[in-house]
Amino acid sequence: MKILVTGSSGLVGSHLVPVLKDRGHNVVRLVRSFDQLSDDALLWDPEHREIDIEDFEGFDAVINLAGESIAGTWTPSKMRKIRDSRVLGTHMLSELFAKLSSPPKLFISASAIGYYGDRGTEALEETSGPGKGFLAEVCKKWEAATLPLSNIGVRVVILRIGVVLSPDGGALGKMLLPFKLGLGGVIGSGEQYLSWIAIDDLVGIILYALSNEKVKGFVNAVAPNAVTNREFTKTLGQVLKRPTILPMPAFAARLMMGEMANETVLSSEHVVPKSLENFGYHFLYPDLESSLRYLLG
Repeated sequence: MKILVTGSSGLVGSHLVPVLKDRGHNVVRLVRSFDQLSDDALLWDPEHREIDIEDFEGFDAVINLAGESIAGTWTPSKMRKIRDSRVLGTHMLSELFAKLSSPPKLFISASAIGYYGDRGTEALEETSGPGKGFLAEVCKKWEAATLPLSNIGVRVVILRIGVVLSPDGGALGKMLLPFKLGLGGVIGSGEQYLSWIAIDDLVGIILYALSNEKVKGFVNAVAPNAVTNREFTKTLGQVLKRPTILPMPAFAARLMMGEMANETVLSSEHVVPKSLENFGYHFLYPDLESSLRYLLG
């Protein structure tokens, strides 16, 4: 296949692109700066809606992973970047490809389990409604931005991605040093659910969607066994053979992270991969301990 990938330099994209190439696909990266340009890259500027439509004929599939990191202080400027990098870019691509005489047959777009908001112990399937909060609103607009393609019959797969586990970055990457130093501990009550996925399974799900036409619509890209923050903390400590006795009270998390704490580390999202089960995807790492032991060697 000839595949266009946005967000290729991010945590997921940097794992995905080499795998796609190893499987013989022709991968073209969509990048935002001239210093990233190469023979396998095209330039775009979604914020200013600048893109050359003539470069986008002939793609079989698009994998849209672009988005500003949610890490950091949520200033009004940061929140605008989080929203616009997802919504404007996705809408721009959807409109562009919808105008082509031969649009791609498949458009895979990232979203996030932040769509569901803080829902306690409620088991959240793809049919569950959206939650409240900044991330939920962003995800709703992000997903709606693919409508121009859905409306012309393109197979659209929207991945509501959980906490991606990889030692190379993301949440796990940030946790490793404090946990290795024995400074890890439960955050808040510890009873909030964390719906996670190993990076290899997330790449596997994307590959599965590429090769299986039955995969379409909303897909919860999470492992089948969500855990509480307390369970995650205990398991990571056991794998690293380190104590986890330094809790972080909720107020301390809010002091450190501001509003982001309420919608991330203190938020409870018990998400279930019902669509993946129905589509027949078999997880490589369905339980947390085996996933961490593999990822951390």
